[in-house]
Amino acid sequence: MEIFLQPDTWVALLTLTFLEIVLGIDNIIFISLVAGKVPEEKQKKARLGGLSIALVMRILLLLSITWIIGLTEPVLTVADFELSWRDIILIAGGIFLLIKSTLEIHHKVEGQVENAKNGKKSNTLSFTSAIIQIVLLDLVFSFDSILTAVGLTDQIILMIIAVVVAIIVMMIFAKPVGEFVNEHPTIQILALSFLILIGVMLIVEGAHYHVPKGYIYFAVFFSLAIEMLNMRYRKKND
Repeated sequence: MEIFLQPDTWVALLTLTFLEIVLGIDNIIFISLVAGKVPEEKQKKARLGGLSIALVMRILLLLSITWIIGLTEPVLTVADFELSWRDIILIAGGIFLLIKSTLEIHHKVEGQVENAKNGKKSNTLSFTSAIIQIVLLDLVFSFDSILTAVGLTDQIILMIIAVVVAIIVMMIFAKPVGEFVNEHPTIQILALSFLILIGVMLIVEGAHYHVPKGYIYFAVFFSLAIEMLNMRYRKKND
């Protein structure tokens, strides 16, 4: 407990918690989109269940930090290009996000009209499938957040506290974010486009090219701000 009496500890904890929350933005968006496709009565359970499993999984990964760091060692060489398990996981996660987001955009653009004509609902995802997708993708994001944590502090307890706080914040905001996204089709498209950018970034990161997330977040928040103005304009003129 002596570490909590040191000012540097609180600075590291606040910084790490903030970064974990920021890194969780893309997670919240993905969870909101996936949970929005299960039956309404199971959406809350999908959000909280997926995040609870993700919390336990991140803590277990933090307790296995030596193993996590070992995943950055090269295990495969292709034409003098070295790949570690971390790189492979990031690339696989990025490809999954690209495919998932592209299919969802296609469904939003082409499928909803057909569903409306046929009287069908767009919620076609099972509860189990939603949980699996949330947990698997959170596993990919976990490596990013954990390696970020390792770069800021060597205290496991601080990492665990930051992760717990970040997950709690995600649990609190997952519902309002999900409701807002699912009620506005244009926001859904923006969110899916954001996930495509994240997917590309994961693939690029796996290929050893660092892309600051700040550029992507700025582009998304700028687009969101413009869309909010458009929504206010349309509402004013209705």
